Amino acid sequence: MNSQPDISSSPARTIIFAINPNSGATDRRSLCESIARRLGDEGFAPILLTDLSEVRQQTQEHLDAGTLRAVVAAGGDGTIAVLANLLPRETPFAILPLGTENLLGRHLGLIADEDFFVSLIKTGEEHRIDAGRANGKLFFVVASCGFDAAVVKRLDEVRTGHINYFSWLKPIFQTIVSYRFPKLNFFVDGTETAWSARWAFVFNIPRYAINLRITPEADDRDGKLDMCTYRDGGILRGVWYLITTFVGGHPRLNSTRFAQFRSLRVEAEGDEPVHFELDGDPGGVLPLEIVVVPEALRVLVPNRPNVSATPCD
Repeated sequence: MNSQPDISSSPARTIIFAINPNSGATDRRSLCESIARRLGDEGFAPILLTDLSEVRQQTQEHLDAGTLRAVVAAGGDGTIAVLANLLPRETPFAILPLGTENLLGRHLGLIADEDFFVSLIKTGEEHRIDAGRANGKLFFVVASCGFDAAVVKRLDEVRTGHINYFSWLKPIFQTIVSYRFPKLNFFVDGTETAWSARWAFVFNIPRYAINLRITPEADDRDGKLDMCTYRDGGILRGVWYLITTFVGGHPRLNSTRFAQFRSLRVEAEGDEPVHFELDGDPGGVLPLEIVVVPEALRVLVPNRPNVSATPCD
């Protein structure tokens, strides 16, 4: 990936902006409009859309015609996942990170800057990354089961528009009061021997919110997903896990366990529904089946070598 692509004579000049109007803390549509004007001046044909059915129709038409340069995922990690689940696998994406955390965008070295993004469309090169498929849905950053997923579910139930970090405080407190930390059982790569824990995180990349490196060896192109489980339940234990993980000491705990896998099954003990989340959005309830989908996403990245070897901080 060391040579700069020449698209000056390419018929692929259409840029479809798929804008999530609720992503992040503020409305950033004006940034999309400004970028679109710049791209129009550069000879591209931008289309700005917020309706997913229109995005799907326009994407298919321009893929068939060979005129699509990229679909712009203008939002957060959840926006990327929604679009990837909706559109054909051969769709090329450009990520305009407008969400709260933007974990995948940061990992790939992408920023929400007009000059940067215009350059990305003009000179960016294709990078293919793996995905997980969880009960049929693709995800690209994280799948988690237990407490975190319960918080995500609570926030989703009351969310009406843009959110920021403070939006999470009430759902976190409510979940602290009510969550019972049921036991979760894990079966890796078809084995019938399970191990148990109360918290579980499956990653495709090495970073999580607030720069937590729960699975620091995760690689988006190795054909595997990385999992970390924490054995013990309870909020005090959770705070201890958070502190030790933040300072990088969690691999030395005897209550953490790591695995790389191509397939995983997660089951909950008891009758109480246990939720899972995918890339920051509710995914459903256990049981959960996850498989790796190699090279599932085509995404433009800045023209530089080894973009995935040095995740952006």
